[in-house]
Amino acid sequence: MTPELFKYLIVGCYALLVYWLSWRGMRRTRSVEGFSIGNKDMSPYLVGITLAASISSTATFVINPGFVYTDGLAAYLHYGVAGSLGILTAFLVLTRGFLRLGEKNAALTIPQWIFYRYNHRGFSLFFAFINLLSITFVVLILVGCSLLVTGLFPVGQKTALVLVLVFVFSYVLMGGTYAHAYTNSLQGIMMMLVTAVLFVQGWKYFDGDVFGALRSVGADYAAPFNHSSRLYFDFFSVFVSGFVVTFALMLQPHILTKVLYLRSEKDITKFIGTTVVVGSLFTLMLMIGFYARLSGIEVGAQDAVVREYLLHEFAASPWGEYALVFVFVTLLAAGMSTLDGILVALSAMVVNDIVAPLSRGRTNALALSRWVLVAVGVIGAWLAWNPPPLIGLFAQKGVYGLAAASTVPVVFGVLVRRHIPLWVVAGAALVGLFLHLFLNLAAGVENPAVSATYAIFASLAFGTGGLFVTRGEREVHGGAG
Repeated sequence: MTPELFKYLIVGCYALLVYWLSWRGMRRTRSVEGFSIGNKDMSPYLVGITLAASISSTATFVINPGFVYTDGLAAYLHYGVAGSLGILTAFLVLTRGFLRLGEKNAALTIPQWIFYRYNHRGFSLFFAFINLLSITFVVLILVGCSLLVTGLFPVGQKTALVLVLVFVFSYVLMGGTYAHAYTNSLQGIMMMLVTAVLFVQGWKYFDGDVFGALRSVGADYAAPFNHSSRLYFDFFSVFVSGFVVTFALMLQPHILTKVLYLRSEKDITKFIGTTVVVGSLFTLMLMIGFYARLSGIEVGAQDAVVREYLLHEFAASPWGEYALVFVFVTLLAAGMSTLDGILVALSAMVVNDIVAPLSRGRTNALALSRWVLVAVGVIGAWLAWNPPPLIGLFAQKGVYGLAAASTVPVVFGVLVRRHIPLWVVAGAALVGLFLHLFLNLAAGVENPAVSATYAIFASLAFGTGGLFVTRGEREVHGGAG
């Protein structure tokens, strides 16, 4: 069998398997609740793999290795070490309380959870609208996947963009959460296998001396703080911002709402353990940034580092062409595993938290959620048609703003048992969102993680001050229980 025929066979089998899993999901999706969070009948191990695959998406597998290629060890520590600790801490601190309140009120989305916690429709509408900032991450994934398709097939990036869009949207439209969970399990297993293979395959570039190899590129490249980098140059930008902003990113609608898939609190330990083990394995993909740099290849566009490295390593030999097909398909799966989760979360949020309250429920919610998916796809494709030079930073501007706005309302809502006045959490959310945007877009803070971390600290200070001045109020209002 020729490599070309093998390529089309593997891609065809993958597509058919995904559609079959989506069809199975469609048979189990009979309501907007089932479309949004399933019927609470999924294994915690399945949900854990689904979440790990959602977190470790195109950013981890395609885009972030480019930062490691450019900025070295500091970028690896930022994403791989500080980020992983932020993820683990967020789930240990928030999972149990978020699930308890979500189950009590049958919440389907984060804005709906916000409504039940703070009992104010206007605040939940605000959250629904700012959660639309997640579309910047949709753009990142579409661009990353289109780059991979151009390495696999002889098509232009815009054609590849349309192909990715049509494929992902078609299978998510069928089955919603079940399609997302089932396909993510398949994609997660593929991602684990390929991560292990690529990690071992590229280790040769260290030649038995990891730090010596990195120092051969440059002293700053091998340093934990890269003083020549405009993004990762000190302890705050590498570790503090990496930990804080990743903790806050776990509050995104397509991530934290995975907790609501669980049957009960008894599943939490299995769920978190699976997520941490699988997610830690996925962070090894960042090593490709080192391998690409040490291999000597020159990459003009940072976002294309992974694609160029894989072509350099595998395209020169007949067996390598077969391996390359499987690797590229798996990296595409990594992107789709997050994209489908964001799409399900966004469509559920728009229907439940914007359209339904404004129309007073006079809509077919399940049908409308699918139409919303189409609209999100059109907008995402329009933004991705001519992407900015560094798509990773573009996505971070929007998603980190959402994270900064969400931190106080969600964290305080879970951990603070007493009634919290609306002005405290609403003010903190506004401080987080707008301070991040101001620092990053107007005040010259180039690293979105740094601007978001400053904004989160300011938001926490505002919220804590609000709790202090209202400490006499003892009314319990649906906290973590």
